[in-house]
Amino acid sequence: MIGIVLGSGLGVLADDVEVTREACFAEAGLAVSTVPGHAGKFLFGTLGGAEVILMKGRVHLYEGHGAETVTAGVRWMAAQGIDSLILTNAAGTVNRDFSPGGWMMLSDHLNLTGTSPLSGADFIDLSGVYDAAWREDFLKAAREAGMKLNEGVYAGLRGPQYETPAEVRMLRTLGADAVGMSTVLEAIQARALGLRVAGFSCLTNWAAGMQENLNHAEVLETGKAAGSVMAGLLKTVISAGRGEV
Repeated sequence: MIGIVLGSGLGVLADDVEVTREACFAEAGLAVSTVPGHAGKFLFGTLGGAEVILMKGRVHLYEGHGAETVTAGVRWMAAQGIDSLILTNAAGTVNRDFSPGGWMMLSDHLNLTGTSPLSGADFIDLSGVYDAAWREDFLKAAREAGMKLNEGVYAGLRGPQYETPAEVRMLRTLGADAVGMSTVLEAIQARALGLRVAGFSCLTNWAAGMQENLNHAEVLETGKAAGSVMAGLLKTVISAGRGEV
């Protein structure tokens, strides 16, 4: 079974799922997000013939939550039986070759949040956070569909403020291609649980210093427009059996 976390404005990805039941975050004993674009519920059903759990929305460090609370949804889905996890987010593009409106598959990440969900736990190897074989499946499916799918490094920061132009230049120097305020802690938690992980950023805007203004409404609108493209890719990979462990 595959878990899929839907980021800001990406609820449209749920449209292709044949839903059998729902559970809101509160029913599952989880914190509820206050951010627009995060519905705060789980959908159980099938996508491309495979069983899935969709997590519509997430909570964030910038809402005042700790790392364990932010990753509680991943642990909850693991308890329901998922063995693989697809993380999606809305992100600003730092790479001038990756234009807004497109998608970037995560090849690696920079955890710049200053925290971890694994405090007090055993050491975890993160040399291959995002499964290489699964990434190749997605790249192949994207090529066959004529979809441009970039690969790059995602920098996860705490937020809620957007980055300054100087910070964006720093991130570019560190090797980041996109920047956002989620995903990295969920990926760490998932690998600690032994889950296979894939991650995708909807590139909703140029990062600070690369355009005039940044706003959340723009993030939501671009995410909605690009969501159907990613939904098709996910369905193709899963239905072809490429999503199997």
